[in-house]
Amino acid sequence: MLKLEDIKKDAQVRGIQGDEVVRVVQTEQVGEHALTVYYKDSQGRLNEQMLFRSDESRLELAETGRPWAFDAPGADFKLGLEAYRITQAALFDPMMAVHTSNVEPLPHQISAVYEAMLPRQPLRFVLADDPGSGKTIMAGLLIRELLMRADAKRILIVSPGGLTDQWQDELLEKFGVQFEIFSREKQEQCASGNFFDEANQLICRLDQLSRNEDYQEKLKNTEWDLIIVDEAHKLSANYFGNKVNKTKRFQLGELLGSITRHFLLMTATPHNGKEEDFQIWLSLLDGDRFYGKFREGAHKVDVSDMMRRMVKEELLKFDGTPLFPERRAYTANYGLSDAEAALYAEVTDYVRNEMNRADNLDGKRKGTVGFALTMLQRRLASSPEAIYQSLKRRRKRLESRLDEMKLVARGEGIKKSGQNGVAETLGEYQVTKQVDVPENIDEMDEELSAEEYEMVVDQVVDQATAAETIPELEAEILILKDLEYQAMTVVQSGNDKKWEELSHLLQDRPEMYTAGGSRRKLIIFTEHKDTLNYLVHRISGLLGDQNAVITIHGGTNRDARRRAQEEFRNDPDVLVLVATDAAGEGVNLQNASLMVNYDLPWNPNRLEQRFGRIHRIGQTEVCHLWNLVANETREGDVFQKLFDKLETEKQALGGKVFDILGEAFENKSLKDLLIEAIRYGESPEVKDKLNQVIDGALDTDHLKEILRRNALVEQHMSLDDLYAVKEEMEKAEARKLQPYFIRAFFTEAFQILTGEMRPREAGRYEVRHVPAAIRERDRIIGESRTPVLKKYERICFEKQMVRVTGKPMADLIHPGHPLMHAATDLVLEAHRSKLKQGAVLVDPNDDGIEPKILFMVDHTIREGINDGGDKDSGKSTIASRRLQFVEIDQHGETFHAGWAPHLDLQPIDTSDHKLVQDILNAPWITGNLEGLALSHASQHLVPEHYQEVKTRRERQADKVLTAVNERLVKEISYWSDRYIKLTDDMAAGKQPRMQPEMARRRVDELTERLNQRKRELAAMKNVVSSTPVVIGGALVIPQGLLSMRKGETTFTADAQARARIEQVAMTAVIDNERARGHSVKDVSAEKCGWDVTARPPANSDGSLPPDRHIEIKGRAKGQDTITVSRNEILYALNQAEKFWLAIVVVDGDQYEGPYYVRNPFTVEPDFGVPSVNYELKYLLSKAEPKELTP
Repeated sequence: MLKLEDIKKDAQVRGIQGDEVVRVVQTEQVGEHALTVYYKDSQGRLNEQMLFRSDESRLELAETGRPWAFDAPGADFKLGLEAYRITQAALFDPMMAVHTSNVEPLPHQISAVYEAMLPRQPLRFVLADDPGSGKTIMAGLLIRELLMRADAKRILIVSPGGLTDQWQDELLEKFGVQFEIFSREKQEQCASGNFFDEANQLICRLDQLSRNEDYQEKLKNTEWDLIIVDEAHKLSANYFGNKVNKTKRFQLGELLGSITRHFLLMTATPHNGKEEDFQIWLSLLDGDRFYGKFREGAHKVDVSDMMRRMVKEELLKFDGTPLFPERRAYTANYGLSDAEAALYAEVTDYVRNEMNRADNLDGKRKGTVGFALTMLQRRLASSPEAIYQSLKRRRKRLESRLDEMKLVARGEGIKKSGQNGVAETLGEYQVTKQVDVPENIDEMDEELSAEEYEMVVDQVVDQATAAETIPELEAEILILKDLEYQAMTVVQSGNDKKWEELSHLLQDRPEMYTAGGSRRKLIIFTEHKDTLNYLVHRISGLLGDQNAVITIHGGTNRDARRRAQEEFRNDPDVLVLVATDAAGEGVNLQNASLMVNYDLPWNPNRLEQRFGRIHRIGQTEVCHLWNLVANETREGDVFQKLFDKLETEKQALGGKVFDILGEAFENKSLKDLLIEAIRYGESPEVKDKLNQVIDGALDTDHLKEILRRNALVEQHMSLDDLYAVKEEMEKAEARKLQPYFIRAFFTEAFQILTGEMRPREAGRYEVRHVPAAIRERDRIIGESRTPVLKKYERICFEKQMVRVTGKPMADLIHPGHPLMHAATDLVLEAHRSKLKQGAVLVDPNDDGIEPKILFMVDHTIREGINDGGDKDSGKSTIASRRLQFVEIDQHGETFHAGWAPHLDLQPIDTSDHKLVQDILNAPWITGNLEGLALSHASQHLVPEHYQEVKTRRERQADKVLTAVNERLVKEISYWSDRYIKLTDDMAAGKQPRMQPEMARRRVDELTERLNQRKRELAAMKNVVSSTPVVIGGALVIPQGLLSMRKGETTFTADAQARARIEQVAMTAVIDNERARGHSVKDVSAEKCGWDVTARPPANSDGSLPPDRHIEIKGRAKGQDTITVSRNEILYALNQAEKFWLAIVVVDGDQYEGPYYVRNPFTVEPDFGVPSVNYELKYLLSKAEPKELTP
């Protein structure tokens, strides 16, 4: 019991905050029976509480004058400290998202996430790497990292409709993050009336939001931590004179930017060729920096601090070789048979005549009918089967329409179609599913999913007509009957020249076969399901195996699509995938390197998207693409000219020409050229014009200009950059918590919490019982929608063990998993107070005689308080945080102790405690130990940390301020001049179109806007260092001292002799590595998990062999064991094949070795085991022969 009067400044009191010991900072007496206490808890947080006489019974002083008793149970202390470390996982494992996700990121992806994006607080950024560079992977890593660092909880992804399923699948499969897809049904059924407010991780369709003002109003009432917009170039705006023409999508972008802290725009084409439009688009990220029209003409701006772009052809793998192999495209020409040519001519005449009639239609119906006729023409080019089935369906549907029109006419005497039900727009056609059809028909293939697109196209092609009267419709049906009969005749003849060309490719091209003569896998793209079914039948017959061909089309559901991908990837008997562009959406098939475009897309972006299914990350072989082009057809002539020109430009620009094909046709789209060819292609003048357009679009200088403008802030990854990324990643990899640190802690904690876990397949476990306490804790603290279950069929700790063939899928246990989170929280609650109580631990690997103190120090840099008028006023957010272990010896010297030194220590036996009692009472122990630790932190950790954060933020703020100042000052000057001129005009009796007062008001508004932004940027630079906090501490007794006091005799050497042996061993290994031609770096002082990094020279092909991470163990002649600490074993296991143990046996001035053991350890020790003794003979028996050691 502690009286209120006895609570003084600096007193250590237990009972104010649970069982935790807190330090009193100040007290204020409130009458005779109450006391206000200001105190700091064990994490350094300042709190305040009013205490009453009734509280005295639960209060007690924690050993007066002795803040560190060092009497907590050692095992509890270690478990509690490790629990705390895991709750702060990102501070110890800086690439936690990489180590807990099902991805193997590449250098450019690591640098994008960990160098370009994560350090920016807040993030307002454009990720503009080339197509195929894995931007979705980068976004997934960013999301995972922000979630694990608790820097984001509410995340919204906005993408075109065709990509929403892909986003959901990839985030779940690769990162284990469950996102919901927004739908009209979910909004209608949600309890709160605002589904945006209920869902924390949500994916929305771009146009579903941009065209619905009700949804936008609901969004305005929400706040998000991170919003990502994919294909963000669609949020476009442009200048019309001095007025900004903002599209609905751009206005949505403005809204999204206003309701989120972090805002990421993703696009491979940020620049449309017009600098003014580009700068308006960038205003979505910073409205002040890109305010208004640049007043001195189009003026390029430096955006390197807010945009990252890398070019596909220059990306590297970790071995320094190009990421993408070469790609080659060929044109396979074929001629039509007489019957095919006749059918082509008749159908083309029908399409052309109907298009001419459609020109006379009003409203959107003209565009709809034109779209339907265009699709009919494309089916004609696809296959006789496709045009036959389309003509038949269209004839039947129009006959039904005719019957309806006759019925209406008979009942009402009305003949004009405008009053008898002819549909005007796409949305009015009868479709089997409600679909949000975009206003611009030409964008339908991008805005709808493949399933929706194919369904809508089928319906519209069958229904849309230019006929406006019953006689016109009857005449059209007669034409269709003739065309249908003619097409059926061609189908029944079996004479299909296009198929014959494909058959020739399949059988005669050497690329179709491996060196051993077996058939390679091939993907064939068609645009139409009728052709797809036809090809499956023909190819199966050719190969003699129906199971050799599989399909993906718009009607293939997600599960069936995944199944088809897996079969194509893994089943050696599945050789051909026939697909529509549904397989161009989120399907990765880099196990194939051959592709045929049986039908050519009229959108050139689709050409790159299709090629990108095989020419993508992970592809190791040269990719081949064949484009089938019909001779003597109008669209065939256009494509032939296009591919000829492409081949010419490829000589000048290499593979980059494929990446920019979609941007080359800026003034006239490829689709428009093809329609012109169909309608007017017999005219020599039109042919010449078409050739000129293609020549202009694919002119070398024009293409180079596109490449130049796309470069914008193009970054190149040099070998030095690659080495730097590789080194940082390998250091993070060595000390990563996943899987070994996590598995050891969880196994120990779960057992203590009375959970039941049984091993099953290698590396996988069954959880047969989760205690109620863990489930209840999850209910209290759970932030995820996934609750802790009563049992788990399988869990694992290694990401490659999540899926095992024929076994249940496992939950990956990581720091953010609800089960791990709840268990860690319970352990920390039970043992947090013991961290400040302290414990006595023994270092079994130290045969010295000097005890030390080990402290964990926490330091935070916070943003300065924002006292502006925005919603974040008064809030102070963490800008950066670091945790560090510090050792203090009895002379007051301090040292960095590594990343998890407590795990190499063991609790002192109860019987040995009396042997160190005098140390516990020594003056240097009873003195101000915590002050020494804080003094060390204040001299080393804090200034370095503070200066690093301050410099980085000042650099960012200064660059933004310069750009904002330049833009707004010119805008203010412009309106000031306008005010003067307007005032002069008024004085001269003129009547200007704008009142001077409006110009003056604009000057005042802009001036205030500039001043407010200056205040915000000044606050950004104003970072504040918190006082460092000691989280926990232990007295560390060397094993040598304990053995000496016990009177035990062990083989040992004095400190000087040990240091000499270690130095001889280090020199021997370094000399040996240099003799092999390796560059060598001593990293022992960095405590990264090994002593020396040896970098071999490049291979003959230019690739870089992996670095060698060498841990050096020197032993005196006569010693027969090598002691390896727990951390050394775990660091070695984390590095796998990169890790080498080098053993040097020292005898006086002579030595034997070094002997190299690669990947020497196979399993991690149990949680409580601080080190393992290995027989020297055993390790030497595993050493590689010197001639085999690299």
